[in-house]
Amino acid sequence: MKTLFKLLAVSLLTLFLALLLAAALGYGYARSKLPQRDGELFLRGLTAPVQVRWDERGVPHIQAQNETDLYRALGFLHAQDRLFQMELMRRLAKGELAEILGPKLLETDKLFRTLGLRTQAEVRVRAINPRHPSWPVLQAYLDGINEFQETRPLPLEFEILGIHNPLPYSPEDTLAVTGYLAYSFAAALRTEPVLTFVRDRLGPDHLRIFDVDWNPLGVLSPQAQLLGQARPDDGKATRGAALAPPSPSALSDADWRTLARVGEVSQQAMELAGVPLLEGSNAWALSGRRTASGKPMLAGDPHIAFSLPAVWWEAHLSVPASANTPGFELYGHFQALSPYALLGHNGKFGWSLTMFQNDDMDLVALRPNPANSRQVWYRGLWVDLGTRQEVIEVKGGEPEALQIRQSPYGPIINQVYADTLGGDASATPVALWWTLYEAENPIIEAFHELNRADTLAKARQASSKLHVPGLNIVWANAAGDIGWWAAAKLVQRPAGVNPSFILDSAQGQAEKPGYYRFADNPQEENPARGYIVSGNQQPLPRSGVPVYGYYNNAERARRLDFVLSNKREGWTVADSQALQLDEQSRYAARILGPLLPLLRAAAEQSEENTLEQKVLVNQLAEWDGRHEAGSITATVFNQFVYELARAALADELGPALFNNLLRTRAIDAALPRLAADVNSPWWDDRGTPYEQETRADTVALAWEAALAHLVKLHGQSAINRWAWSSNHQLTHNHPLGQVKPLNLLFNVGPYPVSGGRELPNNLNHGVGPAPWSVHHGPSTRRVIDFAAPGQAQGISPVGQSGVLFDRHYKDQAVDYVLGRYQTMHLDADDVRKSTRSILILQPDE
Repeated sequence: MKTLFKLLAVSLLTLFLALLLAAALGYGYARSKLPQRDGELFLRGLTAPVQVRWDERGVPHIQAQNETDLYRALGFLHAQDRLFQMELMRRLAKGELAEILGPKLLETDKLFRTLGLRTQAEVRVRAINPRHPSWPVLQAYLDGINEFQETRPLPLEFEILGIHNPLPYSPEDTLAVTGYLAYSFAAALRTEPVLTFVRDRLGPDHLRIFDVDWNPLGVLSPQAQLLGQARPDDGKATRGAALAPPSPSALSDADWRTLARVGEVSQQAMELAGVPLLEGSNAWALSGRRTASGKPMLAGDPHIAFSLPAVWWEAHLSVPASANTPGFELYGHFQALSPYALLGHNGKFGWSLTMFQNDDMDLVALRPNPANSRQVWYRGLWVDLGTRQEVIEVKGGEPEALQIRQSPYGPIINQVYADTLGGDASATPVALWWTLYEAENPIIEAFHELNRADTLAKARQASSKLHVPGLNIVWANAAGDIGWWAAAKLVQRPAGVNPSFILDSAQGQAEKPGYYRFADNPQEENPARGYIVSGNQQPLPRSGVPVYGYYNNAERARRLDFVLSNKREGWTVADSQALQLDEQSRYAARILGPLLPLLRAAAEQSEENTLEQKVLVNQLAEWDGRHEAGSITATVFNQFVYELARAALADELGPALFNNLLRTRAIDAALPRLAADVNSPWWDDRGTPYEQETRADTVALAWEAALAHLVKLHGQSAINRWAWSSNHQLTHNHPLGQVKPLNLLFNVGPYPVSGGRELPNNLNHGVGPAPWSVHHGPSTRRVIDFAAPGQAQGISPVGQSGVLFDRHYKDQAVDYVLGRYQTMHLDADDVRKSTRSILILQPDE
């Protein structure tokens, strides 16, 4: 027996040592992939040495003798920290994720192959002006990325996923990723099917809560009149007075299923791939007469889905002035595969971004030829659909063939997932029209110029070249100017057409007479009130041009405007930081106000815990809407809002459309209007056909369900577990962290956080049941006082580096949660003092 125990002990010790050795070898292997931040490296194509100083946050301060060397070094260093992020974003945009991540990404790839971002990028590259200075900058940056990929160890993620021979990066990749960013702004694929279903299946009384103009004819009304003139036969169209399409019919159940599936996949694409989705943003600029320093102040915090690596990679670029160049300096926030800062500042000027959220996508219902399924009705003729074949490689499976059909209005989007049609031969093809497919969109030129726009005129000119996606550029300079331009190519539509719904091509609703002038876009320069604020609210252009869009609920912007307008002078950096971290708005009051008497009645009538329910209702009545860490009221309110939405809306919409609605901005506008409408038909439960439920009935049901859920989750006696931060948490998820146990290695968090949905501190969890995972929020927080731009303050949600085990992988995560800021070093003396290591990039001769 002793011998047996000895053998067992030896075996266990051997196993332990083997595991320890394997862990040590794995750790050592992973550390061999760490970025090099000191010593020397040799780069092809450099004409002179480039010095890189790394500060305490891992931000590189790059000094080169010319811009070509500067951007080649930028590409190399960006890839050193973020090559896997670059690879993932390229593959998402091109529809090539299933090749490395397996069948679960197949539907995502089908969607992005149908969108055709890579094909569109190829067209745009051919149209680029090679004489514009932006072109050699892009090429130098990509050369730097490719040299890193060819000469340095590939990231650990490449090894895990079996990516051994990645393709070189090209300008087409950069523009395809830019197309993805434009797609991620758009809400049409999730919103338009839901609103159209409500209008056409449920009726105008149900549509009323969504605050859209009611079109009594509907998009597919039998009274539709055909518009457009016949044109000469071009060999691909059939003249058709006698072959005019039949009277349009309503979308079928199969149509609604497939449109709902497109909406689901459009959301899941980002969640499964771990690639950030752009959601909202705050930005403001204050004139010098409102600040304590007497100089303008700029603040911004773009709201983007959290991810790991973080969205932004920071770098300080500089080229000294010489006889041949005026010099260049910029502290920038960069996204993968772009050499141009999307956010930036220097000693002279700076800018931030918010999403304009204008509607630049239309879903268009087509009329198929009953005698020829390969034709649709277009401007008085039957025209042939184009087709292209795609083959999607699938890791661990057989390649998947995909046929994509192209209409005159764009790709047919709803037949990507043919299985949802259930063999319905009468299905209506729905095309996607997108400004990205039509506009010139010189976005590379635009950001090259914006990175150098130190005057109002230069910033205005650069903004005019941003066509897709729509962006609000909020800008300020040290000379005393502030400005805002809603940058987008705003499309003209026929009179009476509401693009919030699926458009009927046979009625001419999808025709586009042209675009409005940039001068007609919403914009302001040096307004008399002394400040500019942008919080994704619908802007009001002085020109009167209609600005359709999917805007956020206005309460966040109203809160920002209230605070900015009431403090008329003396603004400091600390004041702007406090506003970025503000956790209050009147949104909760708008929902609760009409419902408090009903909640009190529900608490009185409840047979269980009546006294405690009264206390909770009283707390809701007295609550100012603050989502502080210890607030129990915030938890109760958010659970109740979800239960109210589910009880009122889910029975009419069904699971798929209801879940899609919860992911749209339309739900935030709808719920306060629903709460205030005592006669809304949504209050009736269609599951009880012999009863007519009232608002009071549904509110009582939602209240009981909210409390029951929280009691089940935490127990009734442990009321401290109902605190907001115990139920509202942030985890930075790495794409590989979705597979256990890799989540323990790659993910960072969870962290209990305050803030909440559509508050200035917009740590947004979405409408759903507790506990809530924060899925998007401030992707950085920046405040720049142009009296001391070298002391500008900022923070990253997690860290600079995307390389596991690097000291900058997660070194800012705790500071971010605690609302702390760190200096973005710009002044030469400060850069030297903050230097932790120096890397010299030498020409490889």
